[in-house]
Amino acid sequence: MASPTLQPEIPGDRSRAEYAYDQLKARLRNGELRAGQRLREADLAQALNISRTPVREALRRIASDGLVQVVAGRGLIVAEFDKQQVRELYQLRGLLEGGAARLATLYASEADLAMMRSVLKESEKALDSPSRTRELNEQFHRLIKEAARNRYLDQALAQMSDSLSILPGTTFANPGRPEIALKEHLAILDAIHARDESAAEQAARSHMVEAASVRLRMMFAK
Repeated sequence: MASPTLQPEIPGDRSRAEYAYDQLKARLRNGELRAGQRLREADLAQALNISRTPVREALRRIASDGLVQVVAGRGLIVAEFDKQQVRELYQLRGLLEGGAARLATLYASEADLAMMRSVLKESEKALDSPSRTRELNEQFHRLIKEAARNRYLDQALAQMSDSLSILPGTTFANPGRPEIALKEHLAILDAIHARDESAAEQAARSHMVEAASVRLRMMFAK
């Protein structure tokens, strides 16, 4: 594990276990902790500048989220998903993103639509940068989720995002994927703007089918 970096002082109104949980989830999301990486309580505690007990509690919570697992001979590691698990993740994400797009046709404001359009304009300028395209993709989907105005869907999509974040690499490194994804995003936005619930849901679900296809080829093609 990389040399530990001392963290800012923990706010007094938050428990150390909650702090450790938030910090570890952030490191999973940003790729600092990668699929298959071994997790040692002592190293994590040192990196977070706290004791091992709250780290242990945080890891227990993260395990219940399905993001870490115990493997014989390796101990506790960041979860690794097999082909079927990845397929199931994207199937569920398709349902959730489709639902978010459908709800967004009902509740998105003109300001919401303008922000989505702005993000896609930025995406068009960033097609040669997989990392930037990934960031803008996350922004676009977050805007749809927010426009759906449904707190429970928001929670479900956040948990789904956590699971997908530990998959290796980005589909936008695949040749041609940024351009195709942009067209798919435009189709979703056009349907939301037209207030066409069925078209928006179908466009979002089709987008996830294509993303899953690319991801499965990246991870499991022989």
